[in-house]
Amino acid sequence: VQLQASGGGLVQTGGSLRLSCAISGHTFYSAWFRQAPGKQRELVARISSGGTRGYADSVKGRFTITRDNAKNTMALQMNSLKPEDTAVYYCAGASRPLSLLMSGRDSSYGYWGQGTLVTVSS
Repeated sequence: VQLQASGGGLVQTGGSLRLSCAISGHTFYSAWFRQAPGKQRELVARISSGGTRGYADSVKGRFTITRDNAKNTMALQMNSLKPEDTAVYYCAGASRPLSLLMSGRDSSYGYWGQGTLVTVSS
């Protein structure tokens, strides 16, 4: 399985960006993680092959994760962006079924994209 993320960039506070991830191969769960400078990597959102979604509390109501199984793509629509959303965003995939608990852990994902930088200016 290979993943390739795209769509990062510079945006002002309150703006929007859409990240995309091209996925070669099947994944039971796909997710977006992010890592800000000096901080640990954290889950942003995840989605199962059946469409079950989960979000970090910090992005609920602002971000939407989608998945197109036919096109093997995943996207993250980010609205109402804040400076604290600034980070490198990574898409990740798990090639085995996961419990809801395990789907929130980065150690559950064996495949990672290269990361795309999102910068939100104040």
